[in-house]
Amino acid sequence: MYRIGLLLSLVIAATATSAKDAPFQRPLQQVTSQSPDLSELQSHEEISSRPNVVFILTDDQDTHLNSLDYLPYVKQHLIDRGTYYTKHFCTIALCCPSRVSLWTGKAAHNTNVTDVSPPYGGYPKFIQQGLNSNYLPVWLQNAGYNTYYTGKLFNSHTIENYDKPFPAGFTGSDFLLDPYTYQYYNSAFQRNRDVPIRHQGSYSTDILAEKAYGFLDDAVSAQNPFFLTIAPVAPHSNVKFSGHDQPIQDQIVGFDTPLPAQRHAHLFPDVKIPRTDHFNPEKPSGVSWIRDLPRQNESNVAYNDHFYRQRLRALQAVDELVDGIFSRLEQYGILDNTYVFYSTDNGYHIGQHRLQPGKECGFEEDINIPLIVRGPSVPEGVTTDIVTSHTDLASTFLQIIGEKARPDSDGLAIPLTENGIEEAKSRRHEHVNVEYWGFALGEGKHSDGFYWNNTYKALRVVGGGYNFYYSVWCNGEHELYNLNDDPHQLKNLLASDRNSAYEDVPLSSETILRLPISKVVSRLDSLLFVLKSCKTDTCVRPWHALHPDGDVSSLADALASRFDRFYEVEQQRVAFSRCEQGYILDAEGPQFDESGLVYRHGVRWDHWV
Repeated sequence: MYRIGLLLSLVIAATATSAKDAPFQRPLQQVTSQSPDLSELQSHEEISSRPNVVFILTDDQDTHLNSLDYLPYVKQHLIDRGTYYTKHFCTIALCCPSRVSLWTGKAAHNTNVTDVSPPYGGYPKFIQQGLNSNYLPVWLQNAGYNTYYTGKLFNSHTIENYDKPFPAGFTGSDFLLDPYTYQYYNSAFQRNRDVPIRHQGSYSTDILAEKAYGFLDDAVSAQNPFFLTIAPVAPHSNVKFSGHDQPIQDQIVGFDTPLPAQRHAHLFPDVKIPRTDHFNPEKPSGVSWIRDLPRQNESNVAYNDHFYRQRLRALQAVDELVDGIFSRLEQYGILDNTYVFYSTDNGYHIGQHRLQPGKECGFEEDINIPLIVRGPSVPEGVTTDIVTSHTDLASTFLQIIGEKARPDSDGLAIPLTENGIEEAKSRRHEHVNVEYWGFALGEGKHSDGFYWNNTYKALRVVGGGYNFYYSVWCNGEHELYNLNDDPHQLKNLLASDRNSAYEDVPLSSETILRLPISKVVSRLDSLLFVLKSCKTDTCVRPWHALHPDGDVSSLADALASRFDRFYEVEQQRVAFSRCEQGYILDAEGPQFDESGLVYRHGVRWDHWV
């Protein structure tokens, strides 16, 4: 069900400063539906032939709960006119570390930003790790691009630390700041080197839209190729919290449903969460704390349906923003030379596996996320299932502007042309490394708060005839789901009441790919063993680390019987030394570069490098 009609532009009433506003409040400018004034601007041909990029990055948007079905402008401008990558994944299902991986092109175990707040994450950790001088905005500026950003950058980027130091690499910026980032009607923005400005009573996404349009005007006026990021917080929960500069366990956090703009508050009155097999199932599923979750009662389910509707409503202002951007790109005459990317930082679940609203899990709802691209030579109206991830995006953006990928990148540029996509079907890697440390949090009024045993390593493998999720938790539990037969991940083929390495777990008598499950698991575990600590090219070509002669490049190749002893008997197993709330190397268990074997007569890996 779509909302009625397609609004042609946003109309926001001007707001005057009120007595309740903060001392540094300033009123929003009057926003009208007038087209931008092009009289003083040169044509696109006179400016530059280098392509522009607009990146729209939402917060906590799902794929599997069908949020894209309720965004008509996204469909009109992006899905129908671009390419939708249906097997795109985040590699860590949490806002800040996912965004850091996106902007650096590195896995979270290499950035060591693994949380939303100190000591393991947030903007202070990003600065501490030296990443402020070594991420995409800086590289873009070094390549001659103007860079603009409005919206959420990272968590724990606050009204106190916004200038300690300022984020590097931006020609123009207007950031949302904590503790007001997730307050839809009480946001704080901080422009360039100015002090933060509160906007009490004004709707965050509408403020953001006007800032985005203003930066687009600035970008075109500068007559230089540009990269514009627009990062609304929708459809994230509305959050009020205190102690935002404290570790997460010491913060007082209040999560409730997202808040829509008033003009959208009446929409979708009868819509409910899709009633799939894994929605509030009769039997528990998963492992660790997830398996102990109670079934939700009627009032809980009704609230979660309301929560779902509020997410859809909150996304409507984002949808209108998308239309506003495309209208302006077309009016400026630069649409044909501009790439527009649409994605999110991580996915979201509501009720699946009995979970309260939230993320942080390895299930498809949390890690398989939207990526839609429109631009020069990008096929129109195409859907592809080649495997891509957020660690690929930095390299992709650099390739678009004619720059080489960074030598320390953990990702591989995503093909954007018809020929590139077709070639990737047979040559691109089939895996995604997934990792997580620390807490999980149920959001909304039925939440039980934090769950602290949520540290795991996992991978997704999607290849010819197979579709697996495999994980190892810090407490020793294992998961294996065959998503071809079990798309909702209800049947853990390694389920056991014991916390032990998988070779001691009574495996199902079933087979996968007409092979014993133990044979397939031994290969998946070895692949994860490489990926959990991989760097640079090894993250893209992990099979080459195991088989440096180059005779194995996929799970199918590795399943050859001549490798049985190597994988099933000789190779080290993935295990943690202990559970921790962040990435601490001596808690991570055996490392491949120290303890792993390669298929060269069983000689240790460190003897070959």
